[in-house]
Amino acid sequence: MMSNGIYAEPAGYLLVAAFLFAAGLYGLVRRRTLIGMLIAGELLFSAASLNLMAFTRFSSPDPAGGQIFVLFIMGLAAAEVTVALSVIIAVYRNHRSIAADELAELRG
Repeated sequence: MMSNGIYAEPAGYLLVAAFLFAAGLYGLVRRRTLIGMLIAGELLFSAASLNLMAFTRFSSPDPAGGQIFVLFIMGLAAAEVTVALSVIIAVYRNHRSIAADELAELRG
């Protein structure tokens, strides 16, 4: 089966992953709210997963290992979102804001 599309070689996947990584990094640096930072972090996880899938698809004889590892990353990302959202809710209850700039004086 011969395919002439952009996704027939790893360059297309890596280009999309680089765009996702750049967007996630930009969002992580520029966002002021904790929810925006959380979404940007998820973009970074997606870029890493896409890179892993592209490399295992084109360089490994059995790409199942990469797919299993990406499923593990997705599970970790879901757990990270659960913990982060509970922390954000607790911060909002105490400070009535989720702006990261206003949380500089957090003390235990």
